Amino acid sequence: MDFNVKKLASDAGVFFSRAMQFTEEKLGQAEKTELDAHFENLLARADSTKNWTEKILRQTEVLLQPNPSARVEEFLYEKLDRKVPSRVTNGELLAQYMTEAANDFGPGTPYGKTLIKVGETQRRLGAAERDFIHSASINFLTPLRNFLEGDWRTISKERRILQNCRLDLDACKARLKKAKAAEAKAACEGDAVPDFQETRPRNYILSASASALWSDEVEKAEHELRLTQTEFDRQAEVTRLLLEGISSTHVNHLRCLHEFVESQTNYYAQCYQYMLDLQKQLGRFSGTFVGNTESSSPPPAATSPPAVGAATLPAVPTIPVVPTIVGVPNTVAESVLNPNEVKPPASGTRKARVLYDYEAADSSELALLADEMITVYSLPGMDPDWLIGERGNQKGKVPVTYLELLS
Repeated sequence: MDFNVKKLASDAGVFFSRAMQFTEEKLGQAEKTELDAHFENLLARADSTKNWTEKILRQTEVLLQPNPSARVEEFLYEKLDRKVPSRVTNGELLAQYMTEAANDFGPGTPYGKTLIKVGETQRRLGAAERDFIHSASINFLTPLRNFLEGDWRTISKERRILQNCRLDLDACKARLKKAKAAEAKAACEGDAVPDFQETRPRNYILSASASALWSDEVEKAEHELRLTQTEFDRQAEVTRLLLEGISSTHVNHLRCLHEFVESQTNYYAQCYQYMLDLQKQLGRFSGTFVGNTESSSPPPAATSPPAVGAATLPAVPTIPVVPTIVGVPNTVAESVLNPNEVKPPASGTRKARVLYDYEAADSSELALLADEMITVYSLPGMDPDWLIGERGNQKGKVPVTYLELLS
């Protein structure tokens, strides 16, 4: 117990001495051993690496998990060294709700069928998101976290030791300086010729004894200074090697960054493909979904559309429609399924730019390539989500959502 108390008192004395030394350095009342410019640049680079790594790590965590409560939960599980429980993604939860709604409304109804198809796509999107989060956590977040919790802690520890060595070195320099000043003062007093009639001979003897004592103090201070300087140089070299290792850290983080970008690219490519597939499915079956709930009602009379309906329509590019002749059976609508037998209108066809690649589902459709130009037009009785597209001698149905109509 006595040993612990003495050690505590000694540590407290060292702490207050170094605090006073820091204060004197800030006020310019004490000398400070300066590090070389290269070492200072290494320190600044290490501090910058640590600060930016922390910011990138925190923001990437927000990107992968926007919910702060979930992030806190994952942090606690990680600190407790326990496995984080599996969490349902938002896309998977939405897919679950859509499937349940489809079963409630009837999976055979148009709305129910669409809910099932969209729900399945949302489930696939959720699974892709889960894989992306897992890959990014292992290949990107873990290396950054390992640097902050491993390498950086080692660097910080060695820097603190170097700082203490520097303070000890400066204290030894100050002690040696004071000892030399006192020795010089004692030597000056000892060199004076004593007046045995007016001064006591004992004063002369004391001056000589003090000079000898200060000489011993100077030798002791010089010995401590050499030892402290050796320890400081050794610690400075250790710290320098650790700081130069920041370059290797940058190389490692660069590799991890490439892996993160690759994972993110694959994730968005999967999402894009899933949505394209869903868009094709919805476009292919939109004709079945639209209006089939009204199949039991009689068809409307062959009258012209009211003017009010035309006034409420938004101003969008229109597609020319092949005119029909009153009294003649409309066989063109039946020929929509075979566009190769349909002739385009004499005038009024439109040009369109293809936005995305499209693979034809059957011989009645026209395959498309992104950014190509085609000629399009509509036919009476044709599904409004589809047009007839022509490219040279090729002709077939194309989905409107894949086109940009040009004026």
